[in-house]
Amino acid sequence: QVQLVESGGGLVQPGGSLRLSCAATKTILGIRTMAWYRQAPGNQRELVAHIGSGGSTNYADSVKGRFTVSRDSAKNAVYLQMNRLKPEDTAVYYCNVVDFLQTNYWGQGTQVTVSS
Repeated sequence: QVQLVESGGGLVQPGGSLRLSCAATKTILGIRTMAWYRQAPGNQRELVAHIGSGGSTNYADSVKGRFTVSRDSAKNAVYLQMNRLKPEDTAVYYCNVVDFLQTNYWGQGTQVTVSS
């Protein structure tokens, strides 16, 4: 059973930075897309950033210019560098991987809290 393990969440002051990491416990063949989602209390889960197999990226408007998604295909890993964090970025962040069979893999979530 493949699992995605996330790390890097925590408490940070507004304007600070965090780097989230997500790696698969076993090799996932034919990865198509890797992405980060987040869910704040009372809100639906939303897409934060997405990176395709060719390296193309897509970001939610609310994080453009502040967040950067990257991947290491050899390690089956995806990262999210978050800069200039705002209180409204507070949420549980989930990584997601989709393979060539359209199978969705999800991490367990990591809490990010932005507060002074």
